Amino acid sequence: MRHRRRGRTLGRSPSHRKAMLKNLASALFLTERDASLDENAPKVAGRITTTLHKAKEVRPLVEKCITIAKKSIPSAEAAEQLNTSAERGSDEWKKWRQSDEWQKWATARAPVVAARRRVIQLIGDKEAAKILFDSIAERYVDRPGGYTRILRLATPRLGDAGQRAILELVGKHDRENVAAEKPAFDDEEANEEDEAEPTATAAASEEAGDE
Repeated sequence: MRHRRRGRTLGRSPSHRKAMLKNLASALFLTERDASLDENAPKVAGRITTTLHKAKEVRPLVEKCITIAKKSIPSAEAAEQLNTSAERGSDEWKKWRQSDEWQKWATARAPVVAARRRVIQLIGDKEAAKILFDSIAERYVDRPGGYTRILRLATPRLGDAGQRAILELVGKHDRENVAAEKPAFDDEEANEEDEAEPTATAAASEEAGDE
């Protein structure tokens, strides 16, 4: 009996499997970082390549984190309206820190802090959580779900011939269907001109015959 056991074991112990899924989810979010000066820069932002079974297992974790971050956006916007523009540590900031406005700001900010802590607990990476809340979650405000897609690769993994797949964020590399214009060839233009010339000659002959 399974006793509420679900998901793939992936040939690992529970602790090892949990750590692996955390690393995969963090790796996907970290591909969105500014890696212009990073030697280990990701090849494509918003995309990782792994095995098909791992991608299917980590996908619910990634979408859960995005949902948590997305739900905290209204609270972050409300807190931003109550925030002060004074520099941290200045006299004006200290005065604001002791006022009732700070209490209102802290109350409005509390759901955002709780959401960040929850995501850090799920994926175990503060930098990945920061990227998620600052840049990724804003894309999916109007999207009810389905933030990722899995694309199977034709070539298997070397060594064990495992089925590989791409796990990527929706909206980053979407395909755009653009209707191609019909090309015009020189032969077609020449044929159209040749067809037009006999018609003009015949019309001129009819006019001369009428006269």
